Amino acid sequence: MLFEQLDERKVPYRLLKDLVHPIRPWQDWRALREMRSVLQELQPDLVATHSNKAGLLGRWAARSLGLPVVHTSHGFLFTGREKSAAGQFYRFVEKIFSRLGDRVIVVAESERAAAAALKVIPEEKMVVIHNGLPDIEEQGLADPGAEPPGIVMVARFAAPKDHLTVLKALSGLKDLQWSLELVGEGRGRLEAEKLVGELGIGDRVAFLGMRRDVQEILARNQIFVLSSRREGFPLSILEAMRAGLPVVASDAGGVKEAVREGENGFLFPPGDAGRLCEALSELLSKPELRREMGAEGRRRYREYFTLDRMVEETVNLYREIVRCREAETQ
Repeated sequence: MLFEQLDERKVPYRLLKDLVHPIRPWQDWRALREMRSVLQELQPDLVATHSNKAGLLGRWAARSLGLPVVHTSHGFLFTGREKSAAGQFYRFVEKIFSRLGDRVIVVAESERAAAAALKVIPEEKMVVIHNGLPDIEEQGLADPGAEPPGIVMVARFAAPKDHLTVLKALSGLKDLQWSLELVGEGRGRLEAEKLVGELGIGDRVAFLGMRRDVQEILARNQIFVLSSRREGFPLSILEAMRAGLPVVASDAGGVKEAVREGENGFLFPPGDAGRLCEALSELLSKPELRREMGAEGRRRYREYFTLDRMVEETVNLYREIVRCREAETQ
């Protein structure tokens, strides 16, 4: 789909055959050389990098050619792992490679604060630009006050997403009407399915797997939930707010920069099934509160988290970097 959009807009692109997701030193070295060759061919005014490995190699290639480069971090690998050997390794690597770039865009204030506190990236090099999404048509909006209420969670089945806490919280609300739809796949799905059976809520929980119609699934539900042990700034919450749903989410990473406690949803400590149960109970039993919080979430999305706002702030930063480089060379 991305390549089709690039073709439609006549944007030139190159596919790097040696740039793959797994770490493979010799192939990564070839990918670096391939990147450098393409950049020499294109001669861009600025290089923008994303993701972890591609971001490291891209910054290296750009700096070796004297090109300005801005890296966007969609979540540092060292946050939430500060005391582990892996976390310390990721900190060391990012500290080295951040020196190769002109700026680092972080998608949440919590990410900026973590990187600054650990002295990984100088504060003056970081710029916070929250994620943004294009708006949807009116038919994609939810009716949070509808009965009986449906709950939806969109997340891969992996340890950081913590579906089990959601299931445990809902098992304490069997006296209320609700249904739960889980969108996503992953190795943790079997454990979640087993727990659903043990808790006796199998008739209320649907495992939908990977879906392309997430917008339609959000629109037919009344509450969005996201239980995470670790987060950056999740797009799934913005999608729920855009649809007009109240959000119940764990207070991890930058979540509270989108969800304001008691305004457009509720926050709970990661892994705290009791607090999550209380928040869900409040919303399940009060349709008018769901409508009020959903409307506030929709308002916050339109004010702070649109795609137009994100693009404008990003392009303005790119232009600033290019202007500064041009001034330095004159």
